Amino acid sequence: MNEHPLSATVAGVVSLVAGLLLCVSSFAADVQYKLDTPQSVVTTLNDGLVRIASDPNVKTVTERFEKLRPLILATHDLPYIAALTIRRQWKDLDTMQQMRFVDAFERLSIMTYAARFKNVGAGTFKIKGTSDAGGGRVQISSVIVRPNKADIPLDYVLQEHDGTWQIVNIVADGVSDLALKHAEYQRILAKGTIDDLIKHLQEQAARLQQGSSSA
Repeated sequence: MNEHPLSATVAGVVSLVAGLLLCVSSFAADVQYKLDTPQSVVTTLNDGLVRIASDPNVKTVTERFEKLRPLILATHDLPYIAALTIRRQWKDLDTMQQMRFVDAFERLSIMTYAARFKNVGAGTFKIKGTSDAGGGRVQISSVIVRPNKADIPLDYVLQEHDGTWQIVNIVADGVSDLALKHAEYQRILAKGTIDDLIKHLQEQAARLQQGSSSA
């Protein structure tokens, strides 16, 4: 489950990309979240998903995307996750390629939440416990509660930077999302370029948007 951390050089580039993205995401800066513990991050995420899904004024996947964006940016270290999905190829990209890839990855990640968590409500998410994930990381174990069906285990791996915790991997029913994406992206890069991968992510996001055109 645990992934090896990025090298100091690559991590520095990730921080640069993250900073540039936050500068252009001015609307996200207006939203403040308390993310000083791993559990507060997961609670903030869960509460936000329920609140936005329950908002009668949010009726389309595009509207959910816009509402969810500052929440997902705050609770997830998306530039770090994006870099980990392609690992060694990341350092071979120039800054513009890195930014374009992170932007496409960010959009797909948020659109996935907007499309898949449109019917959650109070009691959908339940935190079960906290454990050491190694390497300074913490795992929050939780479940998605489904009426008349078995609960779905949903575990979050988080790491801390400058007093703020963020999600760096999600393990759903025992399957690592980071590992799945790494395998998928490596197949594309083995036959194509970073532009092919970016196009693939953009097409995935578009399909999610079109497939969930209403609440």
